[in-house]
Amino acid sequence: MNSETTRWTEIEHLPEWDEEFYHIYTAKKFGKWVMIKTLRPEYADDPKYQAMIEQEFDVRYSLAHPNIVMINDFEDIPGIGRCIVTDDVYGDSLAKLIREKKVTRKHIEQLRHQLLNALEYVQNSHIVHPPLTPDNILFTENIGNLKLIDVGYEQRPSLSHQSTADDIYNYGRVLEAALDAADFDDPTLRRVIRKCTESDPRRRYRNIQEIHLALENHGNRRVAAVILAVLVLMVLLIVWLKSPYAPRPVLTGVPSLLNLFPLII
Repeated sequence: MNSETTRWTEIEHLPEWDEEFYHIYTAKKFGKWVMIKTLRPEYADDPKYQAMIEQEFDVRYSLAHPNIVMINDFEDIPGIGRCIVTDDVYGDSLAKLIREKKVTRKHIEQLRHQLLNALEYVQNSHIVHPPLTPDNILFTENIGNLKLIDVGYEQRPSLSHQSTADDIYNYGRVLEAALDAADFDDPTLRRVIRKCTESDPRRRYRNIQEIHLALENHGNRRVAAVILAVLVLMVLLIVWLKSPYAPRPVLTGVPSLLNLFPLII
């Protein structure tokens, strides 16, 4: 049996996953599911785009983040051509979930934390990448992990201020579209969205760290609100126990309920 026949099986084109310059496939390599991407036929013989796919492999091969699709290999596949081989991330794009109104609380939580972390990692790696959109955000089929699939192919010494500012704006737009499609709302996220997408760039968050802080402060406020509510309930309980309406022990020797709170009172 031909070794290439056993190496690659069940190759299937996924048109809805295609990118601007690439066709995307799912396949099995030695029986293990992977994803493969190759240049569209109109670009396949162009040295410019051949250099582009090679550069993308070189840049992305060293990346390691749980919410970014990992590249495993770069090889020729019979009948398809020169391909980048990645982890299997078959599932639903955020764009599809938005269209079908299937965005859940879990998806929103992943967008507010995991997507933000992935975007920050890409920026810290100084990779020039396509605009963030719901189309390049996937949730894997079985586990539902968030994966950013298209993170660019060019690495620079640093990113321009405009590039990082565009990331913040696009993150706000993605979050807004997802929240609009969910069956609940979140006032804090709405505030974050409004600041990310301010018409005046000077009024937006200056960097992703500021977005993290805005979300963390929201969490701290929630904790503070819970603590305050507990303290209020305790004070009300003490007042009630001291009032004439509080129950009194009937049996001799049974301590009053007030005696249970000597330090508080």
